[in-house]
Amino acid sequence: MKKGNVRHMFAGGNTSQGFFSYYDYILSQEEATRIICIKGGPGVGKSTFMKKIGEEMNSRGYDVEYMHCSSDNNSLDGVVIPEIKVALLDGTAPHDTVSYAQ
Repeated sequence: MKKGNVRHMFAGGNTSQGFFSYYDYILSQEEATRIICIKGGPGVGKSTFMKKIGEEMNSRGYDVEYMHCSSDNNSLDGVVIPEIKVALLDGTAPHDTVSYAQ
């Protein structure tokens, strides 16, 4: 099976004028089939879990979008599989899950 495309991005960023976000444009609640918020303390494996899900879905031929944390590019804020309209998002503070899903 052919792998899907992979896209890495920062959907938000810390600027001199404060935090700027594109999260509202990723996947709205109205169009999503599933939005899964993952919560847990630092180092419990949220990013690793989302990365593994993304890798598996990509190996099955789906396009995958990785949303990297603007404060730590090795950490993921989310993974989106556009074709099936599913998002896995870090729902742990300081992430605001309300703004993800609007």
